Amino acid sequence: MKNIICLSIFSLSIVVGQAQSGLKFMEKLHKRFAGNWMSTFSFQQNTTVFKNDSILRKELWKEAIQYPDKFRMDFGDKQNGNGMLFLGDSAHRFSKGKLVRSTKQENDLIFLLGGMYFYTKDSAIAKLAALGYDLSKSFKTNWQGKAVVVVGATTVNDKTNQLWFDTKRKVLVRMFKYENNSKEEVQFAGHTKLNGKGWTETLVKIFINDALIQQEDYFNMRANPKLSAEVFDTGRFNEAVY
Repeated sequence: MKNIICLSIFSLSIVVGQAQSGLKFMEKLHKRFAGNWMSTFSFQQNTTVFKNDSILRKELWKEAIQYPDKFRMDFGDKQNGNGMLFLGDSAHRFSKGKLVRSTKQENDLIFLLGGMYFYTKDSAIAKLAALGYDLSKSFKTNWQGKAVVVVGATTVNDKTNQLWFDTKRKVLVRMFKYENNSKEEVQFAGHTKLNGKGWTETLVKIFINDALIQQEDYFNMRANPKLSAEVFDTGRFNEAVY
């Protein structure tokens, strides 16, 4: 009985250690970058869309971000007026310059890739939990030759929402999201630091149920560009220049 009690206490201490580590890592991450991140960001990307392991199409996209929660995407030639605006918890789709659909939809990646540093620590932690990341779970491992901290899981086999961070640079390198019996994985690579005000990935790969569906290659990246109000105005979508 004594040995069982000791074993139980030991097991509990392991769980507590795990519970503290995920939360503590995110708190340290927030402390490091809050107030030290670009407020706006613009870039272009060569977008390759795949289906059944074959290239379906290639497009040039132009994008702009105003942290914490404004994100614009122009698909193909900007003059065609095709794109999207993510504003807070809503998404607005444009076709030929006209607003065709608005839905309730947040863009998690804007929050995870910089937006969280514009919230208070407690608000950022609460939002991470609302997005389905269990901060009581974490572990350390290696991925693509680098040490990483995984938040949201305790083993590589867990089917839970997970965030993988490079332990040295503290940048997000991998994300898993499980929803509606589907597995989404996003990989971020080629990180570069912009004007000492945060990092950006330059290569993104998106997988659904382990099949590559999209690859994004960034270029013409600008930290803290001046973005006019029209850029994120649903009523002036075609007027925006950036």
